This record gives sequence, structure tokens and C-alpha cells, in this order.
Amino acid sequence: MAKALKTGIEARAIQRTTRQSPYKMRLVIDQIRGHRVNDALALLRFSKKHASEQIEKTLLSAVANIQQAARAANTSVDEDALVITKAIVNEGPKLKRWTPAAMGRATPMLKRTSHVEIIVAEAVR
Repeated sequence: MAKALKTGIEARAIQRTTRQSPYKMRLVIDQIRGHRVNDALALLRFSKKHASEQIEKTLLSAVANIQQAARAANTSVDEDALVITKAIVNEGPKLKRWTPAAMGRATPMLKRTSHVEIIVAEAVR
């Protein structure tokens, strides 16, 4: 794990209402928090969890955002030195559905969603 010191340019990406429960998303995001972006992408590509696909999309968006911010500031960013400084998963709105039960009743089903936020910054070597 690399120690990230903020050099001024950082970028974030947020994916809202992902159709995956926050518990399952946190299992994957805890593995990549604090790692370099290249290591995290390698870990996500070979993970068997469905949540890794959604988190990989968000991470690639954060990398694209920091490249765009560097281009706008007329500076350069070393992509190999990018580190995930913050990665959190919050609970999103629940989809409330009903399923049939015995004797004509209905029981509620809560389909959980989650919000993923990833912040990347360039680490100082």
C-alpha cells in the first residue's frame, strides 16, 4: 500500500443507485481502499464478485476525471502514481416490491441499492 499525499489535483467519481446491496459492495471496496490504481484495477478484473464490475467502472471514471482536471489545469498526471485515497459505499434507496405468500397475503421484499464514491489523487514518491 502506498501513502498518498495530496498534491492539489484529485478527482472523484460517484455511481448512484447501483443495484447491489451495500454489504456486498463493501466486501470488494475494502480490498482496494488505499491501493494504487493499477493494482486495484488488476484485483477488480480478476475478482469473481459482481460488485467488482460496478466498482471498476467507477474507478475508471475517477481516473478519467483526474486526467481531465490535469488537462484543464495544463499540468500532467503520472497514471502509475495514482492512489485511491477514499473509497466508500453508502446505502441508496430501497426498491419496495411484494411477493405472494400463503393464504392470499403478500410479504415485502426490499431490493437494496448503493452509492459508490471513489476519490483518487497522485501520490508523492
